[in-house]
Amino acid sequence: MGTDKLKVSVWRGGEGGAFQEFDVPRHPSQTVLDAVTYIQRALDPTLAYRFACRVGMCGSCAMTVNGVARWTCRTHVDEAISGKGEISIAPLRNLPVIRDLVTDMRQFFDKWARAKGRFEGKRTRSDEFETIVPENENRKQIDAAIECIGCAVCYSACDVVSWNPDYLGPAALNRAWTLIKDERDTRTVERLRAVAGDAGCHSCHTHMSCTEHCPKQISPTAGIAGLKREVSLALFRGVL
Repeated sequence: MGTDKLKVSVWRGGEGGAFQEFDVPRHPSQTVLDAVTYIQRALDPTLAYRFACRVGMCGSCAMTVNGVARWTCRTHVDEAISGKGEISIAPLRNLPVIRDLVTDMRQFFDKWARAKGRFEGKRTRSDEFETIVPENENRKQIDAAIECIGCAVCYSACDVVSWNPDYLGPAALNRAWTLIKDERDTRTVERLRAVAGDAGCHSCHTHMSCTEHCPKQISPTAGIAGLKREVSLALFRGVL
């Protein structure tokens, strides 16, 4: 009996590319990343894609699988396969395509910078480390949102980014939220100004696509709702 085959359509080229079909052998517990790796190693060595850890830690293998942004190393073929027994694999949405399955992440990380996503404390390396006890209410909100690793799955899933390319996006806004709730940070007002504009938190339509698809089970929607409250309070107090 011959080996079962899987029909895999892979995006080739840049923004104006097209899908190319490959036949990939089926195996038990096969992941989508396994299928992509087989194509690159056995069928077409020119296929460009990213991966690193292969065990669901780094997020660099994120792609669009049958229209859904996913980590391909965590997505099993049996889970992702369509009713026709096929899989289509494309680069992440909302990011420029460099080639094949590789996107240019610069605008994604530039928006982190625009949202003032860098921690700025008041202590120096010669001072004692400042701690926040686990029972602290602000820390509890940080702990629920801090595990983002910048894979851009939420950014790819966000409809508002598709409509408004200037929108900061869920990952950058979630990062801003964690820093605003961090009592050691000193740039709260500056950060609130950064997320209060037309491309900031109030552009979110609360579709919750970011929360639904986040592989780390973070809710950027909750963080963005928090930012909306903080911006409104700051305006009311005359801080902004």
